[in-house]
Amino acid sequence: MLKFRPETVAGQKPVLGMILKGFPRISETFISNEILLLEQLGFSIRIFSMRHPRESFTHKSVRRIRAKTDYLPQSILEGLPQFLYHNLCLAAKRPRRYGSALKTAFRRFCRTRKSATIKHLLQAGYLLHKLLPENSSPDEKLIHFHAHFAHSPTSVAMFASHLSGIPFSFTAHAKDIYTSDPRQLKEKADLARFVVTCTEYNRRYLLSLLQSAAKPVYRVYHGIDIRLFQAADRPAKPEPPRQILTIARLVPKKGLPTVYAALRILRDRGFLFEHTLIGDGEEREKILKIIRESKLDGICRWKGTLPHEKVLEYFRKSDLFVIGCRIAGNGDRDGIPNVLTESMAMGVPVVATSVSALPELVRQGKTGLLVPPENPPKMARAIERLLTDISLRKEIIANAKHLVGKEHDNHKLIRELAAVYQKEICCDPSGMKNSFDRNINK
Repeated sequence: MLKFRPETVAGQKPVLGMILKGFPRISETFISNEILLLEQLGFSIRIFSMRHPRESFTHKSVRRIRAKTDYLPQSILEGLPQFLYHNLCLAAKRPRRYGSALKTAFRRFCRTRKSATIKHLLQAGYLLHKLLPENSSPDEKLIHFHAHFAHSPTSVAMFASHLSGIPFSFTAHAKDIYTSDPRQLKEKADLARFVVTCTEYNRRYLLSLLQSAAKPVYRVYHGIDIRLFQAADRPAKPEPPRQILTIARLVPKKGLPTVYAALRILRDRGFLFEHTLIGDGEEREKILKIIRESKLDGICRWKGTLPHEKVLEYFRKSDLFVIGCRIAGNGDRDGIPNVLTESMAMGVPVVATSVSALPELVRQGKTGLLVPPENPPKMARAIERLLTDISLRKEIIANAKHLVGKEHDNHKLIRELAAVYQKEICCDPSGMKNSFDRNINK
């Protein structure tokens, strides 16, 4: 198995600092899975979270993560005394670096007039002075910051890099790309050592923004643990009432009104089914109202947010997965929702929309069926077809499982990501690169 056991000349263990918006989060298992797998490959990681957990429970895999987690003050008001103390101390110790960071913060504030820019600078100063005093622990040394999401976590990473000289990079996902001011995003990407993103669609967009064509922008899919999402035995021909599943945050970009409009069409045709919705979010009341007013409440159930163990049970009972992804009014859109990959791995065929990077996974007529966004009649026809055309259904299920195993196994993809870190981070004169090179080939 590939292992990374780098050591500096001084015998210190290099540490990768992960800056996250919140940790742990039920909706961001791809991040916790990434951290766990990197640890299993030999990386030492320290987590800096900008928020405390939102949920009272978490997935079992999170409890296996060894990384220490530090939480930053969440708001200027909440953290003002600590922010002022630690930032003034840091400014006194590193006046040139702090002055340069202030200029960057002022420039960015003038573009958007958002106070969050000031908060991110203060959080970075707090992180360095309070949590990494001199970064000189006798047994470990943080050598790189990596942020997940291109908005606020990357802003903190950028300022922490400015103030410390420690390089940074970031992983861009979906909303964080398309709802960011392109000028702000471009500046971050230009200053970062490298950028990672989870779809080819995203990668092309980020490349279009960059000042330098030589800036590395890597596409590494999130992937899933295909050992966890194993297909269950189910009849080749679904019997009425067919079981339809949707797992999504209840937010505009998920296009749930389109899903329920399509289900209403099917109900009115006399097509027998039951639908389960798992997830929660800002549009909860709107979606529940749509269900009631469409008189679907007798056959459509909302289950809220559930842990993976419960989600797996619903996958095993389902005949089809459907989602109506769209581009929201503020530009927000999905990359590739992990639930689509999970569904395909479990042998549950997918009906989705041809938005953003979804066609990279759901390939029309091959690994699923795609319809235009916000088109309930076409979605209704696709749902009915994939539940009744048994030959097509068998072909799509087999192709989808093959594609997920080949291109979306996170145990394979984590090695791609580890190789990126090995190439881009471990290239200092201390001898770490040679140590990485020895271990990558074991």
